[in-house]
Formats: sequence, C-alpha cells, structure tokens
Amino acid sequence: MAHTLTVAIMDAPYEAAASTTAFRLVAAALRKGMNVNVFAYEGAESLTMKDQAPHANPVKGTTVEEEEHPTTKDLVSALVELGKSEPKLAWVNCGLCVDERGAGNWIDGVKRGGPADFYKMAVESTKTLVIPTK
Repeated sequence: MAHTLTVAIMDAPYEAAASTTAFRLVAAALRKGMNVNVFAYEGAESLTMKDQAPHANPVKGTTVEEEEHPTTKDLVSALVELGKSEPKLAWVNCGLCVDERGAGNWIDGVKRGGPADFYKMAVESTKTLVIPTK
C-alpha cells in the first residue's frame, strides 16, 4: 500500500517562497511513489486560477517570451498531470475561501472542498504537512 502525504498551503500566488517549496515537496513525493493530497485555503486557492497570464517586464524592457515568467496555474497543472496515474494527486480548493474571494475559475483537475475534507485527508494520510503564511 502506498503512503499518502497531505499538504495544506495558504499563500496566494507570488507572495512567498512557501508555495514554490510546497510544489517541490509535492513533486518529490509523487516521484517517490507517494499519493499526495493538497488542500489549498486562504489565498492559496488562487494558485489554480485559469486567468493567470505571463507578462513582460517593462522595467527590464523584456517581452513576455524573453521574461519566461511561470504562472502558478501552469506549475499546478504539471503536478496534476504528474498525479493523474499512480501515484495519485488530489488537489482540493477550500470552497469557503473560494467564495470569499470569487476565485472559482480553476484549471482542470482541481476540486472544491471544505475543512471537513482536509480533516478526512489528514486522518487517512501517513503524514500531514501544514505550510502556514507568516
């Protein structure tokens, strides 16, 4: 039976390195054969917003192509793709947080849930990691 890691994250896109760290941990766990659950709450539900777009950098004078600015939706999409087969990735956005922010336009592969879902994931997991904001 595969081990399962549950990760709860809070940071909105581009606000802290914690989200990038969480992405790296999730990818590493999947590559090691662990199933992974992600519960995104507070600002983290915006990590999966479809409307994110890369941008140019007028300060540096670079174009969108030159800047190669990654979006968190693309990073999460890659994780969802990695976790489609065995091992599995379940990404759940907190519905309460989504409603507060009007942030319901997500990439494919993301589900809506609530605190009870996080509790169930944590209880059924081998390990649970909560990555808080400052």
